[in-house]
Amino acid sequence: MIASPPIPVSGVDADALKRAMRTLPAAISVVTAGIGDDRTGATVTSAASFSMAPPTMMVSLNLSSSTWLAVQRYGHFCINVLHSDQRSVAERFAGRGGLRGVHRYGEEAWAPLATGALALAGALASIDCELEEAFERHSHALVLGRVSAITLGEGAALLYGDGGYGTFAGLLP
Repeated sequence: MIASPPIPVSGVDADALKRAMRTLPAAISVVTAGIGDDRTGATVTSAASFSMAPPTMMVSLNLSSSTWLAVQRYGHFCINVLHSDQRSVAERFAGRGGLRGVHRYGEEAWAPLATGALALAGALASIDCELEEAFERHSHALVLGRVSAITLGEGAALLYGDGGYGTFAGLLP
């Protein structure tokens, strides 16, 4: 089978990069930070493991976001890997509906882990991190966090790709 030639994109800009990245399905996580009424959070597709020894996670956060400010202030964050039935949580923490800060937490059950950051009940995994280091570049910070606690759930991950939600159907033979 002969593949179609690639479609060239004129110029490298933010829109071209967004279109390219939409082709890469990714697990959706909600990053939580803060305490009490100073809680906030954001939906991300940028969370990943950085190191297994010592256990360290990384996530990219917008420098203008309340989540980045809370991570700096409290020195903690929790990466909550969403279950396939938690789409409404993803949309709320992405800012749909205009909710901000503590109001994004909704009616779901949340529990503080070792650092004080909140873990979402029913998430596939909640990975609690202490801020280790952050690198500010352009519009974002690459945030590294030493893992303090982990909770594990069961089920399928909520994925985002090409502007829509889905789940992983399984491995190819």
